[in-house]
Amino acid sequence: MTINSMTETQMKTLFKQALIELFEERRDLFYDLFAEVMEDYGLTLTIQEGLNTEPASRAEIFAILEQ
Repeated sequence: MTINSMTETQMKTLFKQALIELFEERRDLFYDLFAEVMEDYGLTLTIQEGLNTEPASRAEIFAILEQ
């Protein structure tokens, strides 16, 4: 069966099967990808929160980091 003769449903099924196979064989890739997404999401939330607060001085930041 060529790609041109596949229906949308057949393409979706094939794609799903490929993803499942990839997930089963390379869990480490999905774990790393998920960890990256979570880190980016956390950073985004932190930046958004920071935009709504008063700026901190360099001394305040280093005092917090030294704790």
